[in-house]
Amino acid sequence: MGQDNKQGHKWTLVSLQGEHQRRLYRDLMRDYNPLERPVFNDSHTLTVNFSFSLMQIMDVDEKNQVLTTNIWLQLYWYDHYLKWNISDYPGVTSVRFPDNQIWKPDILLYNSADERFDATFHTNVLVSSNGACQYLPPGIFKSTCYIDVRWFPFDVQRCDLKFGSWTYGGWSLDLQMIEADITGYIANGEWDLVGVPGRRNEKFYDCCQEPYPDVTFTVVMRRRTLYYGLNLLIPCVLISTLALLVFLLPADSGEKISLGITVLLSLTVFMLLVAEIMPATSDSVPLIAQYFATTMVIVGLSVIATVWVLQYHYHDPDGGKMPKWTRVVLLNWCAWFLRMKRPGEDRVRSACHNKQPRSSISSVELNVSAGVGAGAPHSTNGNMLYIGFRGMDPLPYATSPDSGVMCGRLVGGCEEDVLLPSNQAPSISSGGHVDTELAKILDEVRYIAKRFRDQDEEETQCNEWKFAASVIDRLCLMAFSLFTILCTIGILMSAPNFVEAISKDFFT
Repeated sequence: MGQDNKQGHKWTLVSLQGEHQRRLYRDLMRDYNPLERPVFNDSHTLTVNFSFSLMQIMDVDEKNQVLTTNIWLQLYWYDHYLKWNISDYPGVTSVRFPDNQIWKPDILLYNSADERFDATFHTNVLVSSNGACQYLPPGIFKSTCYIDVRWFPFDVQRCDLKFGSWTYGGWSLDLQMIEADITGYIANGEWDLVGVPGRRNEKFYDCCQEPYPDVTFTVVMRRRTLYYGLNLLIPCVLISTLALLVFLLPADSGEKISLGITVLLSLTVFMLLVAEIMPATSDSVPLIAQYFATTMVIVGLSVIATVWVLQYHYHDPDGGKMPKWTRVVLLNWCAWFLRMKRPGEDRVRSACHNKQPRSSISSVELNVSAGVGAGAPHSTNGNMLYIGFRGMDPLPYATSPDSGVMCGRLVGGCEEDVLLPSNQAPSISSGGHVDTELAKILDEVRYIAKRFRDQDEEETQCNEWKFAASVIDRLCLMAFSLFTILCTIGILMSAPNFVEAISKDFFT
C-alpha cells in the first residue's frame, strides 16, 4: 500500500513476518523432540499450572451417577526449548503448534466415564517468545459422581473432578492449582451452581517414593425444586388430603372403601415415577420416597379404620349387645371429648324432664263408665269401656320414625288411657271379675307392647352401633389429620436447605 506525502515521495509498508515466522518454526523444530521433558536440567521439576473454565452443567444422571459438563481446560508451563529472541525474528511474538508436535503434559480426568476416557478436543498450543506455553483444550466431560439422593428433591450434590498426570510423578511434574473460572457459566434449568472450590492433593503409592499430585475441583450444585414441587410434592399432599375425606363420607353411601383404595393406587403411581429416576441403591432412601411411603401407610391405615367403621355401622343386632368397655370408651369418653351427641338426645332429655317415668303394663284397671274408677273418664251413654295402665317400667323412646305409632302411644307417656268401644268390650260380671274374653284381650295387649319394646330395644342397639361408628370416624379424622400434618412438616422440613430452596424457587 502506498501513499504520496507533501514532497511527492511514495512510502511502501512491507511486512516480513511470514519469512521470519517460517524461519522460526524451522529453527525451533530442528532438534526438538516431543518426548523430551522440556527442562534445562533433567533433575529439575517442571511446574504445570492447571485450572479450567466451567461453561455449563449439561446433565446429572442420578440413575447411572454420571455428571456431564462442558469444560475448557487451562494448562500453563514453560518449555525451555521453545524460546527465541524477538530481535532475531522481527514481528514474531508467539507461534502455535499442534499438540502432537511438541511436549505437553498428559493431564487426564481420573474419574472419567467417557468411552474414549480423554474427551478433550485437541487444539493448538500457544507458545510465547519466553517459552511460556498455553494449552486450552475444550471438551464434554463425563465424570463419575456419587449422587446422594437422601434429601431429594431438596438435595445439594458435590461432584469431584480429579485431574492429574497419568505417568509423571511429583518429582518430574509439579502440578499447581489455579482457581476455577465460572464467569462464562451458562445457567442450568434444573441445578443452581453454588461454587467450584478446588484443592491440590498428593498421594503416595507403594511402588514409588515420590508423590503423585492431583488437582480436584468440586462442583457444588443445588437442585431447583420448583419442577418437582409442582409435579410430585403438591399432588402427593392433595392426594393425602383426599384420604382424610374417607372419614367424612357417610357409611351409607357405600363409597368409603372405594375412595381409600383409589387414593392408595394414586400414591403407588407417583411412587413408581420417583423410582424411575432414582438410582437402585440401598445406601439411603430419598426424602420424597419417605414421604410417599409414610403417606401410603396413613392411607392404608385409613382403609383399615374404614373397615372397622363399616363393621360397627352395619352391626347385626342379633349378634350381641355392645360390650361395656366399648360403650364406656366410645359412647361416653370419646363422644364427650369430640363434643358429639346422639341423634335426638336433647329431645329425649327434655321430654323426660317434663314427663313422669314411663311404666310397663303391670296392672290393668277396667271400669265401666258407670262403675268405680277415680281417674276414669265418665261416658255419657255408658257404652265405653275404660282401660287404664299403671305401673309401667321405664322404656326407651323410639329414636326414629320407623318405631311405629302404636309403640309411641303405648310407651310414650307416663300414663296413657285406652278407650275401647263397649260393643267390642267383653261383659263384666256383677261380682267385678274379668271375663275370659277380657283376659285374652289383655294378653294380646301385653304381646303387642312386648313386640314394640323389643323393636325399640333392637333399634336402640343399632343406633348405638351406628353412633359408635360415627365416633370412630370423627376420632380417626382428627388423628389422621394431625398425623398427616406432622409427617408432612417433619419429613419435608428435615432437609438441610428446605427453607432456602422454597424461598428461591417458589417465591423468586
